[in-house]
Amino acid sequence: MKWRVIMLEKHSAYENMSIDEAISNRVAEGTSKPTIRFYGWSPSAVSIGCFQSMDEEVNIERCKELGIDYVRRLTGGGAVYHDTEGELTYSIIAPESLFPKGIHESYREICGYVIKGLSGVGINASFAPINDIVVDGKKISGNAQTRRGGVLLQHGTILYKLDVKKMFEVLKVSKEKISDKVIKNVEDRVTCVSNFSDVSMNDLCESMLRGFVDGKDYEFENLNAEELNKVNELGDTYKSTEWNFRR
Repeated sequence: MKWRVIMLEKHSAYENMSIDEAISNRVAEGTSKPTIRFYGWSPSAVSIGCFQSMDEEVNIERCKELGIDYVRRLTGGGAVYHDTEGELTYSIIAPESLFPKGIHESYREICGYVIKGLSGVGINASFAPINDIVVDGKKISGNAQTRRGGVLLQHGTILYKLDVKKMFEVLKVSKEKISDKVIKNVEDRVTCVSNFSDVSMNDLCESMLRGFVDGKDYEFENLNAEELNKVNELGDTYKSTEWNFRR
């Protein structure tokens, strides 16, 4: 089976979520190839898990002041700050039949691609069930998955640079709780590529590509016309109050 690869592009939060869903729909119909894509966020954004409350998780007013997007994902998991210069994100969208049935096993397999990509820039990472990747015990990648219509969609972040103070500004943590001690605690539990390597974002993406396509037949392609039309349709949904504040 031939895979499609879409290389590094930056989009708004609403476009990124629309693209994932549009591809997923077309893969479910059998009219698009299984797809691997790498992307960034412009502007920076906060995404929340499908089952979270935007009001409880995100400082909306601070996001507006800073020009930061906020959006609800299709996948579960927690609230994530996506810095436009500090993160590489991937999505892999393919028929469920290409992966192990068990969620733990499928996470292990796909996270293995990320681990292989990190090894290509000299970073020795390991899988931390159920869906994290760690280096020296510190989280460098978080991942989330959903399965719908016979299609597995998994996306995840690879932290390139870390701005804990900005993260706390846009996620809902009371000012009283934000202290140097709290920030240090996060820095003790989370790490990023720039702590280990001076590799550029583009070179990191190239290494991730090698990790993801190893053993696969693939070609570079963009979204097709039908997917682009669907992205335009879905964009309004992902921007909507009904979607983002439904919980």
